[in-house]
Amino acid sequence: MTTTQPPTPDALAREFVQFAVDTGVLRFGQFKTKAGRQSPYFFNAGLFDDGAKLGRMAQFYARRLLASALPFDMLFGPAYKGITLAAAVAIELARLGHNVPFAYNRKEAKDHGEGGSLVGAPLCGRVVIVDDVISAGTSVRESIAIIKGAGAKAVGVAIALDRQEMSVQDGVDQPWSAVQYITAQLELRVVSVATLADLLQYLDASSDAALAGYRKAVSAYRERYGVEGLASPTVPLSI
Repeated sequence: MTTTQPPTPDALAREFVQFAVDTGVLRFGQFKTKAGRQSPYFFNAGLFDDGAKLGRMAQFYARRLLASALPFDMLFGPAYKGITLAAAVAIELARLGHNVPFAYNRKEAKDHGEGGSLVGAPLCGRVVIVDDVISAGTSVRESIAIIKGAGAKAVGVAIALDRQEMSVQDGVDQPWSAVQYITAQLELRVVSVATLADLLQYLDASSDAALAGYRKAVSAYRERYGVEGLASPTVPLSI
């Protein structure tokens, strides 16, 4: 009889989850997701709203990107949250000795000055898209089109939290997540600072009774909507 060993706790992910909880960016309760589900937790990257929090967030992204060994030449931040994140991560990477350019897009093309919808360094080489989370994959597909249109190549996506839950198509739960879709169908590496599994490990180890009390609800949510591994390559993924 074989037993499955629990995954080794990820120190960086644990540190990030603690930081997100301490700053109120990660909250517990009852929240309605974009997919219409009632989630027992909510991650709001918009609350990285001062210099200290944004700088710390950038440290997590930069450390995870460098640890991933994903080769890249520049960063791209999709409007709007990705703009601030990409700029902050570029600053932190430079501080760590890895100076790379970054660019971002406008929602509406500018018809004066330099014009166009792109701002920052020219898109070229291998590009990592920086965003907060991946919900439906729409922002990633739009970013890929922009990057490809400029003659560059998207090679990965860096996000803060992988919720590891089913995508929804036409109101129906699918057996894959948006991250899995991007990995399997768009052939991009997804580098996440932390995952839902990391969050559950954090709650398991927490000495805070109030936090530990949310473990059951978060676990039940993952049991209902969670995904494991990659969907079968014989199943055409479409979201």
